[in-house]
Amino acid sequence: MMMRNWRSLRRRLPSIPARAALGCGAIAALTLTAGLNLRASADSDAHGTSGSASETSKAAAAAPGDPTLELSGSQLQLLSIDRVTEQSFPVERRTVGSIDFNQDMNTDVYPPYQGRIAQLFVRLGDNVRRGQALFTIESPDLIQAESTLIAAAGVLDLTGKALERARQLHELQGIADKDYEQTVSDQQTAEGALKAARDAVAVFGKSPGQIDHVLQTRTIDPYLTALSPVTGRITARNAAPGVFVQPGNAPAPFSVADISRLWMNASVSESDMPLIQRGQAVHVTVMAYPGRTFDGHVSTVGASVDSQLHRGLVRAEIEDPEHQLLPGMLASFLIVTDSPVTSAAVPLDSVVREGDGSMTVWVTTDRHHFTQRTIHLGLQHGGYDQVIDGLERDEQVVVKGALYLDNMLNAGET
Repeated sequence: MMMRNWRSLRRRLPSIPARAALGCGAIAALTLTAGLNLRASADSDAHGTSGSASETSKAAAAAPGDPTLELSGSQLQLLSIDRVTEQSFPVERRTVGSIDFNQDMNTDVYPPYQGRIAQLFVRLGDNVRRGQALFTIESPDLIQAESTLIAAAGVLDLTGKALERARQLHELQGIADKDYEQTVSDQQTAEGALKAARDAVAVFGKSPGQIDHVLQTRTIDPYLTALSPVTGRITARNAAPGVFVQPGNAPAPFSVADISRLWMNASVSESDMPLIQRGQAVHVTVMAYPGRTFDGHVSTVGASVDSQLHRGLVRAEIEDPEHQLLPGMLASFLIVTDSPVTSAAVPLDSVVREGDGSMTVWVTTDRHHFTQRTIHLGLQHGGYDQVIDGLERDEQVVVKGALYLDNMLNAGET
């Protein structure tokens, strides 16, 4: 039984030499296929390496050492490209401060003599003219001066009549020459006393017409009027009827300031102090009037710097003919410290600030490959950054989408 099975199996299987030949053929076929695959893979790798090397060579030629990106057509639609232009940049320094009254034109109004306030004519915030009446006081000194004036006028009338009688008697030789000369002297003394009394009343601000009225009516006008010394606005009021006031005794009944020209007091860093000079142009803006600029000039540069804040005082005089600015307003201003400079410039959106603080832009020559380049910036004005180093005029840069390219580069690196 076993012998029959073995003979049957042997008739089904090839002979040993046949099996050996079949195995060798299979091995040869596998070896040939593997060789062909290896050759094809080597050719493919060689071809890819050649293309990559060619692109790298192009990128290296465009900007050696700088990262370069190649964009597809759909990606290019997200970018805007423009050439580097030249722009004019004003040389200026920016700082902040506050509006204040022009203290050179801010006056405290006191009465020239002591007295009690009788009447007020203006209120806080009113605009006044130079010479306008502000208030009146009842002055005992004025009363005394006018009393002396009336008495002097009476004495002059009396000596005048005496002189007329003495002249008539002297013509009739009814009076001695000595008595006549004494009468003439008395009359001259009375005239001098009346003139002195008029001048004393005039010192209080009474006009010649008012003085004549006192003499004609023989009545005393006890009220003294305080006038505004400048044209401006009432900025402070401490007066009330019945209050006793004295010259120079604070607080003043009224304060008047010329508000057509105000002060801008600012604190400037000590590094900028050497650049500030008197007479330099100043452009002021305040939050109350967005888009409005008030022009002026530097009037005062501080002689010292705060030892703790390391800042110094700079004061500018600002023209405000329409009286729009109010003291105490927060303001910012630009001081023009030199003539404008012309330099290569790029729009603000072209520049990307990197994590290490450097500034970069994306440059292209064929609008297909884009190279990141580090630049150094200077001034900023009108939506443009001044380029000090790193770009030349007419180079093509990405003006919109620079951040998109930066994110692509960072994503590729990670």
